[in-house]
Amino acid sequence: MKPLDRVRKLRRDSDLEPEVALRILARERARFMTTIEAAARRELGARHVAQRIIPQLPYHDLPAARDFLERAFGFTERHSARVVDTKTGELAHTAVELYGAEVMLGGHGGHGAHSPKSGGIVSQILTVYVDDVNAHHERARAEGARIVEGLADKFWGDRTYEVLDLEGHRWRFHQKLREVPPEEWRWSQEDDA
Repeated sequence: MKPLDRVRKLRRDSDLEPEVALRILARERARFMTTIEAAARRELGARHVAQRIIPQLPYHDLPAARDFLERAFGFTERHSARVVDTKTGELAHTAVELYGAEVMLGGHGGHGAHSPKSGGIVSQILTVYVDDVNAHHERARAEGARIVEGLADKFWGDRTYEVLDLEGHRWRFHQKLREVPPEEWRWSQEDDA
């Protein structure tokens, strides 16, 4: 079904709760934007790369990780990046997007990268800006994400929280609340403890 047809169907199904309708509209908007972005990429060709730095995270269970990132954090899979192993039929690589920014997902051990699930340590933090960090926090918590630092307003004007995904990758979600000039920043090492 095309995105416009889904919207028309939503209008007919007016007995939906507003929250449900908004979630459906947000999901369909994300799918529609992915379709537009894929068409733009094809049109512009390989010479145009909008995002020049793209992290790749290793996972033992790639399909479960992708599904979790979609449910808990609001990412959508970029199907054109999906690679399936021809021998095993298993997902070997994919990419997810949020607000047009991409994160690649690969298998554990690929390119020498290992999931924190086996290493037991976090080797990086991915920072993502969202429109409503409070709602994002609730969504992640409701989906079982392990919150490691609760919602807090930071000295530089952001509201943030930190969370671990299913295999232990650390994510920090931010919302810009206000601009604070650097000369007004007040920081101590306890702020990062």
